[in-house]
Amino acid sequence: MALQLNRNSAPIRMRNYGRIVQDMIAYATTLAPSQERDSLEIYIAQCMRQRNLVWNRDQEAGVQRVREDIIRLSEGKLQCNSAAFEQIMAQPNNTVTGQKKKKK
Repeated sequence: MALQLNRNSAPIRMRNYGRIVQDMIAYATTLAPSQERDSLEIYIAQCMRQRNLVWNRDQEAGVQRVREDIIRLSEGKLQCNSAAFEQIMAQPNNTVTGQKKKKK
């Protein structure tokens, strides 16, 4: 008897972020407001910013754009209003833009 894998066949709402980010947002909406949920929101936002840089190398995804996309994907259940969110998202992101350290 063959083992059948369960696949998530729901359409991806924003292809530039992918199904993983969409599933993380769906999971975050099931959590009660807490420190864990705030940390997950920050992690999701960082992933979204990095994926947006890969998809659109020409433009930087600002904090406001990422926040709007999280609100849209979570249908208003996640707001990203914490002070830690603003502070971490304000840091520059050089990991995906192709800027590497020079070897000496």
